Amino acid sequence: MFETAAELSRLQELLDASVRKSTPHLQSIVTPGERTLDAEQLVRVVSGMCTLALATVTRAGEPRVSGVDGHLFHGEWLVGTAPSAAKARHLTARPAVSVAHMRGDTLGVFVHGRARPLNPPSGPEDPRWPAALDYLKDHYGPEAFVWTEVSYYRIEPTWMVAYSPDPAALPELA
Repeated sequence: MFETAAELSRLQELLDASVRKSTPHLQSIVTPGERTLDAEQLVRVVSGMCTLALATVTRAGEPRVSGVDGHLFHGEWLVGTAPSAAKARHLTARPAVSVAHMRGDTLGVFVHGRARPLNPPSGPEDPRWPAALDYLKDHYGPEAFVWTEVSYYRIEPTWMVAYSPDPAALPELA
């Protein structure tokens, strides 16, 4: 867990506001306090690398979804891709994104937000990049950053729901 007390507080506010602003249909499924995770539970459950579905938009306004490694780091997802990948072009031109992490029918974490480059190939690094790079090197090994170039983004969330039909049954929370 990398989140500070202030980051956990902001994440909790976001989780609460997101459910509160959701449609009655979603609220009937994602019952706050019963079928939701709080911020502390969320960061425990999604520690390490999680496979995410990342949705971007083409120039023509067509949706595209692809799988990426995701790491929840300081309350935001970190995702990476090759600078030459279509999703990198999409993220640069149209940074609004949605991501989802699902584990069968036991967990769903859904996020809408904006992709912010951490280490853009042609611009200044985000001040958060050195800490993120240290974490990523620890996870993947330093050699992973020698053989290929990867552009990383942080997903700045504007809406987030963490759903589980039975949070107490999640192994990380037992």
